[in-house]
Amino acid sequence: MPERLSPSRLEAFSDGVIAVIITIMVLELRVPSTHDATNLAALHIDLRLVLIYLLSFVQAGIYWVNHHYLIDDVEYVSHGLLWSNLAFLFSLSLIPFATSWVGVRGITPFAIALYSALCAFPAISWIVLSTIVCRHSGKPLAGSPAKQLICTALYLGAIPMAYRSQPVAIAMIVTVAILWLLPPRRIAEGARDSASP
Repeated sequence: MPERLSPSRLEAFSDGVIAVIITIMVLELRVPSTHDATNLAALHIDLRLVLIYLLSFVQAGIYWVNHHYLIDDVEYVSHGLLWSNLAFLFSLSLIPFATSWVGVRGITPFAIALYSALCAFPAISWIVLSTIVCRHSGKPLAGSPAKQLICTALYLGAIPMAYRSQPVAIAMIVTVAILWLLPPRRIAEGARDSASP
């Protein structure tokens, strides 16, 4: 019988892919080529790209942190887990494209709708990945399923909202990031328990 696959390779590969995703996003940041504008005016022109990059960086970072929490519960890797992890990484790799689109095209209804849709893909694939991990490990999710569903609904709701109000759609996406910046309850309680004498 073949030996069970260790999750360490899955984690290392995922770390590498997420690092490349973040690197691709930062490579899109360019020094403004507007010669007739002052430095501050040129920075203001590209400020939207910097802000959308910051939001995208935070989202990729949140997935990276939570991926570590998730994979910590894995004792062995199955075929389904490998493919669901690849689907998650693929969907996450679309965020640099959406970031660049907003940076080039500006804050338009279509650009924000596209950004919202491409933020929803990793959220949906994350639900699939975390469900598979929970089935394998028998442990509950580090983050609550309700929070996952609420955040996915916010992403999906931001798509039509982008055509009514781009600031509200962006606020919905920022809300998701804020919700995930707080550590999951199980992780926070574990940290408190290990810190107490």
